[in-house]
Amino acid sequence: MEMSRRHVLAAVAAAALLPSAAFAQSFPNRPIRFVVPFPPGGSLDVSARAVADRMTVLLSQPVVVENRPGAGGNVGADLVAKSAPDGYTMVMGALSTHAVNPHLYARMPFDPLKDLAPITQIGDVPNILIVGPSVKATNVQELARDIRANPKAFNYGSGGNGSGGHLAGALFADRIGVPIEHIPYQGGAPQLNALLSGETQFTFDNLANAFPQIEAGRVRALAVTTPQRNSQVPNVPTMAEAGIPGFDISTWFGIFVPAGVPAEIVTRLADAAIAALKDPATVERLARLAVVPVGNTPAEFGRFVAAEHAKYREIVRLSGARID
Repeated sequence: MEMSRRHVLAAVAAAALLPSAAFAQSFPNRPIRFVVPFPPGGSLDVSARAVADRMTVLLSQPVVVENRPGAGGNVGADLVAKSAPDGYTMVMGALSTHAVNPHLYARMPFDPLKDLAPITQIGDVPNILIVGPSVKATNVQELARDIRANPKAFNYGSGGNGSGGHLAGALFADRIGVPIEHIPYQGGAPQLNALLSGETQFTFDNLANAFPQIEAGRVRALAVTTPQRNSQVPNVPTMAEAGIPGFDISTWFGIFVPAGVPAEIVTRLADAAIAALKDPATVERLARLAVVPVGNTPAEFGRFVAAEHAKYREIVRLSGARID
């Protein structure tokens, strides 16, 4: 009798799992919506399209990129956070949506750590400290010395309040112990024009945006803001090598789905995205954007995001940026 009872209980438990298992086994059986919460044409958008193209082949279903910009990425990320947890809606979350905005915005429409589940980190784009033609400093220590000697003669531009460049500049000012005026612009192109014209003296730009100007010799690169050097500018030291330790700021991004997506589907999406990042054609497309591919597991990506969320609390505070 007891053996029979155990068999019945086991059968009931197995039956309860069948719908989820069957759903995961058939996934995907229709197109997947891939929301990019930023405008088309940027490195994050182009990276999403490169990965989506390969995932389309690997999953045998279209992965369709849809741009939903607004509020520093909050609009698109919130849309996905509130979508059905079935794996058919993904978002390209980023440094802004998951680490900066929660400390920058007075009110967030979603909780990035609770409402979105990590799939994998797609890539990382280093920021790079560049100076304009009017600046004589040839390395970070010379720049810091000149700023300390005459702080009113220096300011730095960024692509906007609370942007990665703004936060990197605020951290730099804190590290060298001198307040430096920040001038926000509406995007990367205007901030580079200001640097070239002498309106600003230095900036922390993403490498993809700055590289053409560096290559043309119009600006001078002093350091990258990541722990390792970048192969695109191998002779440029890291901030730590340049004498500013503990300086790690980069523009990272990766795939998230609504919380509650079944674990089997999370694994299916992660496997496809990681495989896409190993495809030579995808790697080549990302390299043209100065994107360093990552492709970690959902658990690893989750731990990374949580650490970045905690780290940027203090960096945003240092910057004084706030959006009510």
